[in-house]
Amino acid sequence: MDISHLKVGLVSFHSFQKPGGVKNHILGLAQELRKRGVQVKIIVPRRSRSENYGKDVLLLGTSFPMAFNESQGDFVVNFNPFAIRRVLNREKFDILHLHNFGFPSAFEILASSKATNILTFHSNLEKSKFLQNFPSFLSIFKKIVNWRVHGVIGVSPLIMELFKTYSKPKRVIPNGIDLAAFQGIAQMAQFKDGKINILFVGRLEKRKGLMYLLRAYESLQKKHSNLRLLIAGEGELKEECLAFANTHRLREVHFLGAPSDADLKRIYKSADIFCSPALHGESFGVVLLEAMASRLPIVAFGNKGYSQFFKGKRGAELLAPPRDVAQLALKLESLIQNEPLRKEMADWGFQEVQQYSWESVGSQILAFYQEILEQRKGLTK
Repeated sequence: MDISHLKVGLVSFHSFQKPGGVKNHILGLAQELRKRGVQVKIIVPRRSRSENYGKDVLLLGTSFPMAFNESQGDFVVNFNPFAIRRVLNREKFDILHLHNFGFPSAFEILASSKATNILTFHSNLEKSKFLQNFPSFLSIFKKIVNWRVHGVIGVSPLIMELFKTYSKPKRVIPNGIDLAAFQGIAQMAQFKDGKINILFVGRLEKRKGLMYLLRAYESLQKKHSNLRLLIAGEGELKEECLAFANTHRLREVHFLGAPSDADLKRIYKSADIFCSPALHGESFGVVLLEAMASRLPIVAFGNKGYSQFFKGKRGAELLAPPRDVAQLALKLESLIQNEPLRKEMADWGFQEVQQYSWESVGSQILAFYQEILEQRKGLTK
């Protein structure tokens, strides 16, 4: 495939002001495509006037934070439709690659696009109360996708269930990870004192299940005096979680806030066990890849997304039923008491994560681009 003249616009409907899995995916994909000679620009909505991410990130539209699917989402709107046309006419993208679908901004952009439009969907909407209450929005979304999107990528088979009736090309292509970025990282000295460090990474919100981990940690601490819990993330439940830790006199619980990318890698490197007690809404889990790339064994709740990710694999042994604090504690304890098992599961995970390198994922995405471009070219002959 001759990609020397290919120009791709990667469109986010999530603010870049805060960390997030979609943001990391877009930045990783942009880096990989540029390595291969593809011209790439990123389009993101603005949440404040002070935002500036450099010449290759175009600020288009306005993002307003909103609650969605028991998490924080974005309501994105372009108040000036002429700005969309001006940007798209100037950039002349061959491919406009949307990541998730922010309403109404995605509709506004697709309506003005003359490019080949690709959609990667990252979100698991299985328990979205909004869509349960307003199913018409899902119907409108599917109609727009069928009308203006030329190809759909889902980051997991679970996501593709949403596109069963989509008749154009579609493919499961997972999230990618920069494996080299997690190697050669220095540990944090203050956390390497012989204690076993259990790590949580994520937003402090109900869906991520931190409160269940705190309860499991409480029971484990009664039997094991050598534990420490590291919590990397911010969110609306922080005060509630802090109050629980203080009221129940939990020892060695460290709330680390939202660390920089560099510090987060050092935190991963300083941990011994990674725990993701997410209840639902996980389509794939980039944090799982990060933990595996950091050679950490993983304990998690077996929500639908995680169960599918680990299906038929060794890692499924360490999944507990969602909301089952006792089983979560047992899975953690199996690693706490068995250092050889920790190493064995860490080594398995590190081998497993190799297939998610950006080199591999980038090749799959470029092949999908080629398939769609050639199909459209054939239709115009």
